[in-house]
Amino acid sequence: MQQIILMTVLATMVYAVSLDLRVEDFRYVARHPKAVGAGLVAQFVLLPAATLGITLLLDLPAATMAAMMLVAACPGGALSNVITYFGRGNLALSLSISAVSNVLALAFTPLNFSLMIAANPRTAAWARAIAVDPRDLVVSLVLLLALPMSAALLTSHRAPRLAARLRKPPGRVAAAAVLLFSVVSMLVLYLVQRVQQWLPWNPQGFAAVPPALAFNTAASFTTNTNWQADSGGATMSYFTQMAGLAYHNFASAAAGIAVAIAFIRGIAQNEKDSLGNFWVDLVRGLLWVLLPISIVGSLALVSQGVVQNLRPYDKAAVLDPQTVTTTDAAGKSQTEVRSEQTIAQGPVASQEIIKQFGTNGGGFFNANSAHPFENPTPLTNFLAMFGIFAISAGLTYTLGSMTGSRKHGWAVWGAMAFLFLAGVTTAYWAEARGNPLFTAAGADQTVSAGSAGGNMEGKEVRFGIANTALFATATTDASCGAINGWHDSFTPIGGLVPLANIELGEVVFGGVGAGMYGMLVFIVLSVFIAGLMVGRTPEYLGKKIHAYDVQMAMLSILVFPVIILVFTAISLVSPSFGTSSIFNPGPHGLSEVLYAFSSGGANNGSAFGGLSANTNWYNSTIATAMLFGRFFMIIPPLAIAGSLGRKKRVPPSPGTFPVTTPLFAALLVSVVVIVGALTFFPALSLGPIVEHFLMTSGQVF
Repeated sequence: MQQIILMTVLATMVYAVSLDLRVEDFRYVARHPKAVGAGLVAQFVLLPAATLGITLLLDLPAATMAAMMLVAACPGGALSNVITYFGRGNLALSLSISAVSNVLALAFTPLNFSLMIAANPRTAAWARAIAVDPRDLVVSLVLLLALPMSAALLTSHRAPRLAARLRKPPGRVAAAAVLLFSVVSMLVLYLVQRVQQWLPWNPQGFAAVPPALAFNTAASFTTNTNWQADSGGATMSYFTQMAGLAYHNFASAAAGIAVAIAFIRGIAQNEKDSLGNFWVDLVRGLLWVLLPISIVGSLALVSQGVVQNLRPYDKAAVLDPQTVTTTDAAGKSQTEVRSEQTIAQGPVASQEIIKQFGTNGGGFFNANSAHPFENPTPLTNFLAMFGIFAISAGLTYTLGSMTGSRKHGWAVWGAMAFLFLAGVTTAYWAEARGNPLFTAAGADQTVSAGSAGGNMEGKEVRFGIANTALFATATTDASCGAINGWHDSFTPIGGLVPLANIELGEVVFGGVGAGMYGMLVFIVLSVFIAGLMVGRTPEYLGKKIHAYDVQMAMLSILVFPVIILVFTAISLVSPSFGTSSIFNPGPHGLSEVLYAFSSGGANNGSAFGGLSANTNWYNSTIATAMLFGRFFMIIPPLAIAGSLGRKKRVPPSPGTFPVTTPLFAALLVSVVVIVGALTFFPALSLGPIVEHFLMTSGQVF
């Protein structure tokens, strides 16, 4: 049954990518046989030779070497044609090479495999004849290549309109594709966590992740939130970290980019009922942006000392053994002397780079980017902050290029940059001036040769106040969630900045893709308000903004506070499962709960701290907030994009509000701040703002 399902999926994929083929494409390949020959030489000569060289150089288990050799000896499959299509390669050439190589594999696959394992001393004992059933290869060739390719050619020839709609589905199909992809990915990650005790690369012998925590983590990484109610290095096996969490770091980021590109495409195109192909945009985001950056970036992190291995955790003798008393479930006390410390490690660098560039934020260790194995040097700290903004800020240039108005892209970037600088300035000022209660108690908070000055609580000494305030602002302006200091230990105004950044919708550059389509929603509102001011139908880059567009924009904006404030209110009036998890009373405790649901609903993932969130209530409700915050924030923007894409572009008139000027940028900043202030100001007043005034009067929490 599994083989039938897999073959059906692959055949469907070959059919889909073959819709762009024409008979003339194969005629061109027939006239240029050298290209096919070069592909076959690479397949059956160069790839096996390179694989043999790698197995001779690396110290790998014999079984792993043999598996690598077998893969190298096999011909290319249907998936290679799909990747060729998404990568804008020569699909006819790829299909031709696949067809010929599958026939030649009858002889070359057993020959190459036998030669390779015989040439390697560690696998020579494995050398034996391989029984290849010609019928299996013929069936695969017909079912996975010939039939779906012929059906696609027939569809394109006999029903060109149907083929066109299948190639470029309407916006509602794009939204369905995003949801379907995310649901399947989430279920797979949940399953991996629940059965990780039986999967490979689990040298610590971690048990299955509990159901509520597995659901929370699956929802978190699928939605690009990466909220972690556990410590990943103490719960997840290496396999779960790499095949589960790291995969979602790539996939969720690429999905966000695909949605942003679809929105921009809807603005740019003229009278078209299509937002492009989600799968094409997804694969391009992975192959052209995220993977190349991550490969180079992870090597750069390793060069700076970030850990990357698959070794079991080490044990180290502590200099000062500790006597610890614990109480079991039955209430019996037990005292033990702990003289060893466990040194966690693993594939950190490969996950660290994508957590920044993909604005994911989940750390391999509980201390996240404050841990020296994740962020050991000033250079890695700079690369982390640069990575958080790199793609999100770059999408403003993409907006300008695709719409033909680069000045508009720079205007949007300018609005984002202004909000970012305002946040950094406020956070640094609040932390650098320190806590007045410490000064009253006689502590010296001035900068000196022996002191960094200011409020250093919860901060790494090697980063100091400036880098911690900068990192906290960057990670909450974007939907990253990585931290190099503890936000719970900031002063009330210092902690207000990351909380307010999240509650503005994380549109100050924002998450990969998510920040762009979130800001585009605010742009629609800004243009609508400008149109009301002058009494004209609002226009945005030549497209009329009508009631439906504004309704979808308001739906996107209203869903966000409803998710956050409802769950926060229920938690704060429920002593048995809500307030019982709060470590700090008063307004600071309110800030902790508000931050948790804000972080989940905005798909940020950072934690304020001081809240025991690994409970059934918080695991389930924060996961629900993540899912609503991701997908209910995606569907309305796609609806707006589909509406704009179907509209006719009209030339600007004398009354058109220009969206390329500083005045537009100022209006956009005002709309973002006012909407956020009106929505969350009452809650913020009861939390960090009132805590600030109480702190100045001598009371702490």
